[in-house]
Amino acid sequence: MQHLSVVIITYNEEAHISNCIESVKPVADEIIVLDCYSTDKTVEIARSKGAVIHESKFRGYIEQKNLALKYASHNFVLSLDADEMLDGSLLEAVAKEKAAPTGKAYSMNRCTRYGGRFIRHGQWYPDKKLRLFDKRIASWGGMNPHDKIVLSSPVPVTHLPGDILHFSYDSIEEHVAHGNKFSTIAAESMYKRGRRAYWFNFIINPFWTFIQGYVLRLGMLDGAEGFIIARISAHHTFLKYIKLYRLWHPRKRRFD
Repeated sequence: MQHLSVVIITYNEEAHISNCIESVKPVADEIIVLDCYSTDKTVEIARSKGAVIHESKFRGYIEQKNLALKYASHNFVLSLDADEMLDGSLLEAVAKEKAAPTGKAYSMNRCTRYGGRFIRHGQWYPDKKLRLFDKRIASWGGMNPHDKIVLSSPVPVTHLPGDILHFSYDSIEEHVAHGNKFSTIAAESMYKRGRRAYWFNFIINPFWTFIQGYVLRLGMLDGAEGFIIARISAHHTFLKYIKLYRLWHPRKRRFD
């Protein structure tokens, strides 16, 4: 049997952290919460649920999640965001792998709740994530804010049944604000890597984002929410590239 560490990074997640922790208690041998100095009751709630608390200033999603891995006592790790939880099928699958491991890396689908319903199509589903792994061969990489697990050894990835349930935005306003924030982080990450933006990125990329999510991946089957997600995602793609362009072509503000 493998011992399992569950690691979670948090900042002002008092609305979600209890459900997240409760969902993994049946399989977790320890629960590690790395908090970014929350100003709400996140730490108090997490500690009351039995989590081990560490605190650190926010350095970036990739950097923060890699730091959280260092606090895990066990090599077998499940990484979750605070607004996520395991459904029953996925919990059972994780328990089976913990009892008799068949690999070193496992992926799973993530299903996001939006507008009062779980989204089952478009770019948001199945949204496959690699979240269960042996930390000796894995670390967080990718490009902020779109972090992902990168394996240092070419091991097969086993896909587990069930879903990570993701409780995302409570309103369209929150979705738009979150996308504005993430588009800034993405543009800055691309800029640091030498990526550039051109005029066609402002037109083609947002258009393709909408068509891919709403038409090709059947976001239309999710009703009004599917259209809203595709439309806002296209706008966020536009913002990402226009912000990247402005980083390469800064202009003095006329009204300074």
